[in-house]
Amino acid sequence: MKKILAISLVLFAFTAATFAQASATSSAAATIVGPIGIAITTPMNFGNAAVSATVPGTVVLTPAGTRSATGGVTLPAITGTVAAALFNVTGADGYTYAITLPSTPTTISFGAINMTVDTFTSTPSGTGSLAGGSQVLSVGATLNVAAAQAAGTYTSATPFTVTVNYN
Repeated sequence: MKKILAISLVLFAFTAATFAQASATSSAAATIVGPIGIAITTPMNFGNAAVSATVPGTVVLTPAGTRSATGGVTLPAITGTVAAALFNVTGADGYTYAITLPSTPTTISFGAINMTVDTFTSTPSGTGSLAGGSQVLSVGATLNVAAAQAAGTYTSATPFTVTVNYN
């Protein structure tokens, strides 16, 4: 009887161990989306500005392409070419993306004479959305003008960089 009881206990122990373990399987999948892209369609241009001989100022260009002046800067009736920078952002339809604007000033020059462009702003601001797989990103900024700034056409030798990345 003791042998039967011992064999029964051993068999029960193996059976209990078998029921304590279970397994499952899973498949794996991934969806690769096309890369996000950005291309300039219109370069930034602050247009014509007149300066004071003694007072510095700024020209503020909004992402909508309107400008205002502060300090010793005035905006003449003949505006010249005024344009916010326009970029075409492309990518996967319905995705959102983060916008990174320059955090350091960009220098624009006329010969050896310089001005700086800073305080970049955009529409959309911070995050964009690729409805239909594309969106126009508009960028404005502030032009810092010295008192008695020399007359001339100022351009940047190194363009500023706007970065976009999927969220």
